[in-house]
Amino acid sequence: MHRVTEVEIQKDLLAANRELAARNRRLLDNKKVVAIEVSGAIGSGKTTLIELAAKELNDYRIATIAGDVVASLDAERFSKLGIPAVPLNTGKECHLDAHLVSHAIEKLPLDELDVIFIENVGNLICPADFELGAHARVVVVSVTEGDDTIAKHPAVFRKAQLAVINKVDIAAYVDADPRRMAEDARRINPQLEVIQVSAKTGHNLQRWFDFIVKVVENRK
Repeated sequence: MHRVTEVEIQKDLLAANRELAARNRRLLDNKKVVAIEVSGAIGSGKTTLIELAAKELNDYRIATIAGDVVASLDAERFSKLGIPAVPLNTGKECHLDAHLVSHAIEKLPLDELDVIFIENVGNLICPADFELGAHARVVVVSVTEGDDTIAKHPAVFRKAQLAVINKVDIAAYVDADPRRMAEDARRINPQLEVIQVSAKTGHNLQRWFDFIVKVVENRK
């Protein structure tokens, strides 16, 4: 016979996270800093796209929060650009949460910033339910993940403002159809902006930069 144990949950975990995310947002709003969360699987190109944006949009004062399970390799890449970078290790957790991000924000010189990129842990599942306090969520997918990857992970796209389909320059070599991926994204979220880019060749990167500028300028 199995023993049944009743566990009383005092407070909903996601509700508590939403409260902390709202607190993060209020702090950023008070400091007039815009936060953009960038999610996506490992190898999708999140770090590279943030690097390119930091180089291109050098009129903005930019910082990064780099989430990963272990190590600080991405944060080190951002630091080499001469911008503030806070590494966030989650240990065994597969996503950032608002509590972790709040501590990272405390380490940044908010009075000297315009934009913070929050790079989430490489995952398309876990980050979907955990708000961080960002003003916009971007989801990056690569054609190398398969052109059905968006259809298989709808939740994270329902809560995003932009989907970036990356590495389109090699789509034919991995037998992937970027148009199908874009159609799946728009079917899941009709309000979602979708762009197809190649971080390697520079194809369509201007639209990525334009999205960031739009988010920042709309918050002024």
